Amino acid sequence: MAWQQPFFNRSMACQQPFFNPRLPFTGCIQGALHEGKTITVTGRVLPGAQRFHVNLQCGSRGNPDVALHFNPRYDGSKDVVICNTMQHSKWGPEEREYPASMTRGANFTLMFLVNRDSYSVIVNGAHFMEYLHRLSFSSVDTISVDGGVEIQSIAFSNPAVTSPPPQPGYAVHPHIVVPYKNIIVGGLYPGRNIIIQGVVNHNADKFCVNLRFNSGVALHFNPRFNENIVVRNSLLKEQWGPEERTGGMPFYRGQPFTVTIMCDTKCYRVMVNGVQMFSYNHRHFLLQEIDILEVEGNVSLSSVLV
Repeated sequence: MAWQQPFFNRSMACQQPFFNPRLPFTGCIQGALHEGKTITVTGRVLPGAQRFHVNLQCGSRGNPDVALHFNPRYDGSKDVVICNTMQHSKWGPEEREYPASMTRGANFTLMFLVNRDSYSVIVNGAHFMEYLHRLSFSSVDTISVDGGVEIQSIAFSNPAVTSPPPQPGYAVHPHIVVPYKNIIVGGLYPGRNIIIQGVVNHNADKFCVNLRFNSGVALHFNPRFNENIVVRNSLLKEQWGPEERTGGMPFYRGQPFTVTIMCDTKCYRVMVNGVQMFSYNHRHFLLQEIDILEVEGNVSLSSVLV
């Protein structure tokens, strides 16, 4: 089993991904896990797969504790995902989720989001399950993958800016100025996520999220409250393309929101408050050129994770 130590630039505050690792794979999670961190695994389940697993574990030597064992199985009467924790070489009670959601022969995007009390598991942009912590996530510093699967990338995201939670009886005072603009270091790639949290202003007309490159906008995400719609588009060669308007309106004036933009190989998957809202096929295909995030309009931001 090959141990891989990734390049890590502290000034970037974000570990670089592993690309096309050979299995069985074991790699370091720089800085261990902490609340708000995400790990995104993209790949393909092999057509003849019996099972595979992704482990979030405490170390790589001997028989380490496993905080989360995520194990899709295809060798029974029903496809199922088994989740468990191993501590002191003993497995705990299994948690089973049906169906497996990742089918044989199909590509997938699997994201683990570290919460205070649980891991949120998101498959292909849709919330799949919550797994309550049985071991402290702060001791998890290793990810391993093996089984009937091909892995394209394993990517990591850290909270970039966060406002502390307000005390009871006090209003939120965001520390992030809107309009917001920041560099996406290294550009986009399959498996990279952007998570934006905030509150829609009470008198909001509209706001937008832009993923920009040097001469255009790869994704323009534009909730419009007077029209009760979310418009998506791209600005290429100084011209806007055809708008996409399906998917409903999940935002409300005066209400908090979480927007998760997941960069996939063929599209962006956009989740709002944990529910996939739409997929937007890439129109600008040089993903690494997309290196600027903008948020403008009638919102207050509390957290941006890039």
